[in-house]
Amino acid sequence: MHHKQQFCNSLYRTIVRAATAAFTLAVVLALTVMLTQAAQAQTYTLLHTFTGPEGNQPVAGVTVDATGNLYGTTSGLNGGQGTVFQIKRFHGTWLLNNLFTFNGNNGLNPYAGVVFGPDGALYGTTNEGGSANVGVVYSLKPGATACKTALCPWTETILYQFTGGSDGAYPGFGNLTFDSVGNLYGTTYEGGAYGQGAVFKLTPSNGSWTESVLYSFAGGNNDGAQPWSGVIFDKAGNLYGTTIVGPGSGCITGQGCGTVYQLTPTDSGWKENILHSFDGDDGFLPYAGLIIDQSGNLFGAAWLGGVTGSSGTVFELSPVGGSWTFALLYEWPDGNGGPVDNLAMNSAGVIYGATYADGAYQNGSVFKLAPSGGGWVYTSLYDFTGGSDGAIPISNVSWDANGNLYGTTYNGGFQNNGVVWEITP
Repeated sequence: MHHKQQFCNSLYRTIVRAATAAFTLAVVLALTVMLTQAAQAQTYTLLHTFTGPEGNQPVAGVTVDATGNLYGTTSGLNGGQGTVFQIKRFHGTWLLNNLFTFNGNNGLNPYAGVVFGPDGALYGTTNEGGSANVGVVYSLKPGATACKTALCPWTETILYQFTGGSDGAYPGFGNLTFDSVGNLYGTTYEGGAYGQGAVFKLTPSNGSWTESVLYSFAGGNNDGAQPWSGVIFDKAGNLYGTTIVGPGSGCITGQGCGTVYQLTPTDSGWKENILHSFDGDDGFLPYAGLIIDQSGNLFGAAWLGGVTGSSGTVFELSPVGGSWTFALLYEWPDGNGGPVDNLAMNSAGVIYGATYADGAYQNGSVFKLAPSGGGWVYTSLYDFTGGSDGAIPISNVSWDANGNLYGTTYNGGFQNNGVVWEITP
């Protein structure tokens, strides 16, 4: 389809244009009654519909705190700045509180979500904004004085402003990661020594933060390029992530199909090891990052590709005898794209995620993959119809202590600005 080709050629920014063009307000309003009935049958609950003034088009999923409150970001606000929001139960309903609104100088278009730090503050990145307009790393804390109303703004601190040079540029939609001593890690889609993206570290010291680049991607025939997702740690302190292109050429982007990489700390710096290079049949454009289980196995997803179809894959990489073994767990035979953001895994090893434009209505779906008899059983938990229930879930999924699933859609809702949803098992 036309919007798929646009997405591949122009990368992430085209998700925004293509998804918006594909769904109109007339369709949303026409389907409202039918969608309400479908939602009830699927144990689906619409928690919030974005209208524009309080934010629109959420890209990332939500973070759930210990009391069940939800925290997330919207990529726009009446034409473009973006917000950080909280949704909490209040007198038997769900109430949205805008914690912070970006204005460009303090950040612009947060595609990534927010995570809690060891100090209880929220931490995140914006794709643009700041002094060079190539993104910032920020934290948010409640005000110093007690809030006396239900809706209270938080205070932003800019930890770092990217310059667009060797330090990196344009953080994507990967959430930040903390290590055990409070350092922050993330990626930028561009910048670095070769302009192909970088993995960075922020170290706190005396109330300020110092940025250092752990690795700069070179692209070309020997390296990956353009990491959209973040990084994760294993128990040994190695970092893992994905790049959406490289090495070589041969996929839609003309720059290779993407990689899974490992960064290992050494006395002379961090050393990269490419664990897997995609060839298209096993997936390509792995926008999503990785998750890791207790045995050190890595799980991820590619937005497109597959042997029998071209609509995305779920894969596993397992460490065996000093090398890594790749296994294709599932591929979508049809549709317009699989997962764009990270998968999630529960304690039983069941994988959950959302697809960009798969499902019965090709507006995205929420699914699970359960291990069974040496294989994996796929179940669609909910298919978005493109109406008031939402459309195009670019986000990951998360759950609360009771096993309820939460996420967002970029489009859909009563004014086609996206929604926050819950699926109850």
